[in-house]
Amino acid sequence: MKKIQMVDLKGQFLGIKNQVNSSFEQILENTAFINGPEVHHFQSELEAYLGVKHVIPCANGTDALQIAMMGLGLKPGDEVITTDFTFAATVEVIALLNLTPVLVDVDAESFNINPKAIEAAITPKTKAIVPVHLFGQSADMNAILEIAEKYNLFVIEDNAQAIGANHYAKDGQVSKTGGIGHVGTTSFFPSKNLGCYGDGGALFTNDDQLAHRLRGIVNHGMYERYHHDVVGVNSRLDSLQAAVLRAKLPHLDEYNAARRAAAKKYSAALSQNKNLITPKIIESDDTHVFHQYTLRVMNGQRDALIKHLQAQDIPCGIYYPIPLHKQKAYLDDRYHEKDFAVTNQLVKEVIALPMHTELEDDQINYITQTINDFIK
Repeated sequence: MKKIQMVDLKGQFLGIKNQVNSSFEQILENTAFINGPEVHHFQSELEAYLGVKHVIPCANGTDALQIAMMGLGLKPGDEVITTDFTFAATVEVIALLNLTPVLVDVDAESFNINPKAIEAAITPKTKAIVPVHLFGQSADMNAILEIAEKYNLFVIEDNAQAIGANHYAKDGQVSKTGGIGHVGTTSFFPSKNLGCYGDGGALFTNDDQLAHRLRGIVNHGMYERYHHDVVGVNSRLDSLQAAVLRAKLPHLDEYNAARRAAAKKYSAALSQNKNLITPKIIESDDTHVFHQYTLRVMNGQRDALIKHLQAQDIPCGIYYPIPLHKQKAYLDDRYHEKDFAVTNQLVKEVIALPMHTELEDDQINYITQTINDFIK
């Protein structure tokens, strides 16, 4: 059995090695390192894949979230509602722009933001909702869009963990996550389902005017060189990273299918264990792309299981160990523990198992048997 890794980037690279190396050599020869042809080709190809009018590449996923809020014209003091159970980047950019983050609880089955909690948190100052498609599963966008329309709010999708996942509208129309709200964002961090070999990110929108603003913001507010029409930032995707993403994009559905297949094998082996709760797919299989495979371990056994897995050379992780409302940077007297009952429970129970496109059956069997032998 091969050594088990949380993410096997090298194994995935071997399948696209020749294309990546050839593209790198061409870029090094033509020296178009920033906004070169590879970036523009990738932009067009991702637009076609996602079925959106506009993809705006940028330097990373955190920048993408910040640029989205800048592009929508959010002002200091505006309230932005998002989930308490996610990585800090989502709330970080809200605070950086002097907006007011409003954290709410999540659904216990999907781990995604709870629409009822969103509606309960809306005030006259609320201007936007940021749902995170956590661990690869689409949030309840039908309910979220209804709330946004009712209260005239922007919807900014944090799609960093779910690129390639599908969403089904009430009328049966199928859309890729990230292209459903007013603007979507993603990260191309190397471990993502579609990851480059450094940092990278992108924004998605079907709004022509918003896309125009976003393109200016990512490039110092310029539409014409040395003419700064809006306040911008320096956030551009480099050509080498775009080349990697171009090599991977045609395989994204294949990569996601491999993750789903691994997840099914995990769940088949673990779902009968009364002290484990396996991930639940809320809609159909293609609404979840399993960026993470996240178990819940009951009866206070999670931390002991982590130590046991580590002793057996099985990597694992906790995403996330501390709720955002308890992080020192985001403490606020407005928050009450009773409003975060689900999140406060999840942080004690969740554990993420190795998940990537190169997982093999003997590795999955070893991992699941080790877990079942320990958790009884």
